[in-house]
Amino acid sequence: MTGATFEEIAIVGIGLIGSSLARAAKETGAASKVSLYDRSEAVRDTASSLGLGDVSDSLAETCRSADCVLLCVPVGAIEETMRDIAPHLKPGAIMTDVGSVKESALNAMQAHCPAHVHLIPGHPIAGTEKSGPKAGFASLFRGAWHILTPIPQQDEAYNGAVDRLAAFWERLGARVEIMDAARHDRVLAITSHLPHLIAYNIVSTAYDMESVGEGEVVKYSAGGFRDFTRIAASDPTMWRDVFLNNKDAVLETLGRFSEDLAALQRAIRWGDGDMLMREFERARGIRKAIIEAGQDTDETNFGRNAPDKKD
Repeated sequence: MTGATFEEIAIVGIGLIGSSLARAAKETGAASKVSLYDRSEAVRDTASSLGLGDVSDSLAETCRSADCVLLCVPVGAIEETMRDIAPHLKPGAIMTDVGSVKESALNAMQAHCPAHVHLIPGHPIAGTEKSGPKAGFASLFRGAWHILTPIPQQDEAYNGAVDRLAAFWERLGARVEIMDAARHDRVLAITSHLPHLIAYNIVSTAYDMESVGEGEVVKYSAGGFRDFTRIAASDPTMWRDVFLNNKDAVLETLGRFSEDLAALQRAIRWGDGDMLMREFERARGIRKAIIEAGQDTDETNFGRNAPDKKD
């Protein structure tokens, strides 16, 4: 594809997602100009040294001439940031975000977004446990889903803006899906939010047991536990905000999980091997479906290098 999707984009928040966006937009030519802002002077300095784009110490200056503004801040900071940005958005600009909770993000942005701006919340289902501008990479969104949750029943100009934003993300390599905000939050509660909550809890439990095991929890940690620690290494601020802003869906999912966990606990207590086999076989089926959908590979040892295999 030739020609930029947007003449200028503004990225507010230069962490993993924001810095990856800047790199991907430049590499693919999806934006002719990339302007960036972060409230942290140290982060701005790092972004400048990395050559991520035109870094400014003024939020207003960053957003004033942008065709599309992307909020890459924690969910809990969206409303305050939107309020500060709103007076500086030009007519016809697209306002979007990358938060992993959509109903609260929509409400927070809608409360301050000017009528002359197209508000289209979004969420790239991509990331790593790393954070900060140095953690980003241009291929982060390649092959990943990007969910847009536009406001329903809008005019032709708004629908055109949705198409343009979708084209931008597709240019970065993402697969775009349109979804209702409430449905998004229910789906992500089970596929992302609950797994993170469980990971934090398991690692916390292991931490409490460490004194009992005299270092053995860490020393003999198997692959499953190491995967949980990787997930639990994710940005605490981001995940605190996710749970507080998607609490209804998370609590509903957590209640169902607790019931199913209690059933497994009973099966183990009473030696019900048949029940355990049924549940374990069903879980294997879901793993197979994820691989067949292209969401993961079936590499031996989950893609980890064997001890005698060089990187």
